Amino acid sequence: MKKTLNYIIVLIVLASAVSIVYGFTIKSENLVLANKYIGFGTVGLFLLAMPLFLIKESKGKKVKDYMLTDENIRKMREKREKSGKDQ
Repeated sequence: MKKTLNYIIVLIVLASAVSIVYGFTIKSENLVLANKYIGFGTVGLFLLAMPLFLIKESKGKKVKDYMLTDENIRKMREKREKSGKDQ
């Protein structure tokens, strides 16, 4: 399952990049079609590939560990004070 998702993400990224590059190459010939290719490529990157990648990479991780809560701020301060004393 994980490898399949990797291939899907890579395929979307490559298709989006090709679409964007193709859009820029035909821009002088057909501006409307070029803008559509560039737009679809951008949508593919930011609305398809990026969320899929983030979902894949965040599986099994606790969101609370990455949030800036009072407890995490306290831990960071303790860690900073402890490292400052060692120097």
